[in-house]
Amino acid sequence: MKNIKSETEVARMARRARSAARCLATLSDTRRREVLMAAADALFEQRAVILAANERDCHAALSAVEQGLMVPALFSRLQTSERGVEEMAARVRDVARLPDPVGKVLATIELDQGLVLYKVSCPLGVIGIIFESRPDVVPQVAALALKSGNALLLKGGVEAMQTNQALVSIWRAAYSRFDEIPEDAISLLHTREDVTEMLALEDDIDLIIPRGSKEFVHYVASQSQIPVLGHGEGLCHVYIDAAADLKKGYDVAFDSKVQYPAACNAAETLLVHEALANKFLPEMIARFQSAGVEVR
Repeated sequence: MKNIKSETEVARMARRARSAARCLATLSDTRRREVLMAAADALFEQRAVILAANERDCHAALSAVEQGLMVPALFSRLQTSERGVEEMAARVRDVARLPDPVGKVLATIELDQGLVLYKVSCPLGVIGIIFESRPDVVPQVAALALKSGNALLLKGGVEAMQTNQALVSIWRAAYSRFDEIPEDAISLLHTREDVTEMLALEDDIDLIIPRGSKEFVHYVASQSQIPVLGHGEGLCHVYIDAAADLKKGYDVAFDSKVQYPAACNAAETLLVHEALANKFLPEMIARFQSAGVEVR
């Protein structure tokens, strides 16, 4: 008898995501906006569920920190709060209000008389995203994916598993309120083995986005035939030019560091034009120090 290999759960998720992506690609921007607003409302309404899940994750993570198994910065990124969940919902609404990114004519080239080539934006299909412990990544990428008509496979850090599961479940429940959107447009992977398998599913996944160290990004790219959109080492600089509006400069520089200092894209270096330095830096340094920022 011929041996037929059974389909794994990850392969099944990817196949269903591929089918769901076709549905998302046909949605109007108005409908996508409605779904995003419903998802934002669901996040806000279910914030107690999210916070309870996050508390369980943080309790386990705190033990790991005390044993030296987790760095404090990772623990800080894991934590969220009622205000944090409210910000998640607000950012989803912000994405909903953005202009439609689908179907835009990006370039036009006349190849010959009566023959015109158009470059038009369209959904990619299925995107796999691998990220660390920040729970707010889930609604951020879910909102951006839906706005652009793409399905998602997510793999977060094991330390945030319960929070991520709560967020994805809430998002899927929001999808279930709309007949034309399959819940499988977003799914959560659970283990490192799931990631290894996902990287081999080039027939069903169109793009992998890994968030993590440079070494991890290179590892993912080396293990998959799927296109990988990674990043290099962080270079989080803010530059204030001589012609800058002072108030805006203060606000941007302060927010880039203080709003979420544990984030990987929090500002590390502030550069100020020499013509503005004596006027700008004393006030800026005072603001940073009042917020507990170490200035070197």
